[in-house]
Amino acid sequence: MKRIAAIQMASGPNVSANLNEAGRWISYAVDAGAELVVLPENFAFMGMKETDVFKVKELQGEGPIQDFIKKMCSKHQVWIVAGTIPIVSDDTQRIRAACLLVNPEGEIVTRYDKIHLFDVTLDDGENYFESEVIDAGSKIIVQDTPFGRMGFAVCYDLRFPEMFRRMVDKEVDLIVLPAAFTAITGKAHWESLVRARAIENLSYIIASAQGGYHANGRETHGESMIVDPWGEVKDRLERGSGFVIADLDQEKINLMRKQFPVLKHRKLECYKKSS
Repeated sequence: MKRIAAIQMASGPNVSANLNEAGRWISYAVDAGAELVVLPENFAFMGMKETDVFKVKELQGEGPIQDFIKKMCSKHQVWIVAGTIPIVSDDTQRIRAACLLVNPEGEIVTRYDKIHLFDVTLDDGENYFESEVIDAGSKIIVQDTPFGRMGFAVCYDLRFPEMFRRMVDKEVDLIVLPAAFTAITGKAHWESLVRARAIENLSYIIASAQGGYHANGRETHGESMIVDPWGEVKDRLERGSGFVIADLDQEKINLMRKQFPVLKHRKLECYKKSS
């Protein structure tokens, strides 16, 4: 079995401080036996306003945030999911919210760009318009890793089950989910959605969240968790900085899918739109 961990933070506008905090928890997770560490959305930077992100954007493969991740991977001989990093886009008015998978040699193995952007107005008057600064991705990623077939989703993606079904079509085993759910939406829906995605797709979900109060006045929900394919929460952290850790059992995935073959019982021809 492989040990996997998800880190929880309350990131702010100081990149160096955020990276120092991330590095501390990566070290603790590795000391606890983690071979894969998942970082939350916006782990390196959460600005005072949305457009501040342009000040810290990086080219793919270059820049202090990516250099830090590569250094951590090499130092600890660990796989890291760095989600998300602001990466330069072809659209010069926006950035890509890129989730990178980096191996113990410090090499970027794959990249997922956040597809679904959080453009909403909440009951308390909070407004979020990610599309003003983020150029949405369009490609679903499932990657072969030592931990199984790994799928990628970020935060608001969690609300789109069709995306996760496409991962199943690509034979996914575990899905990493960096996130920064708001306190309001997190309290209402976070656990239900995370566990539902695990149950529906008979896959592990490793959810790494922002959790706490931020310098820009925002409050995020937290509740990082690792959920097994039966929907059982193996470890959970409600609030504050820290990490969750659990064993990933590939044999359990295989046995569960054999004994409870719900994925084979889908009738795709019946789900198509009628003409």
